[in-house]
Amino acid sequence: MSKSSSLKKKIKMKIKLNRELTPMEKMREALKYEIAEELGLKEKVDKLGWSGLTAEETGRIGGIMTKKKRIMNLPKNEDIV
Repeated sequence: MSKSSSLKKKIKMKIKLNRELTPMEKMREALKYEIAEELGLKEKVDKLGWSGLTAEETGRIGGIMTKKKRIMNLPKNEDIV
């Protein structure tokens, strides 16, 4: 399992168990929702959840997240875990 996917699983589990996220995890989730809104996908996410998105939509969000994190000089997912 890659460190990136372990971060995603860690965040997903914390949300499911209603546990508090770290500031970096909160920022990552906020960025993900912000990008989904920019792409016009927020309503779809709210209605169907993240699993309701197509692979293309998910990849687009991930790609934009990576670009924004690089611009903001934020650590990579594997550096957060």
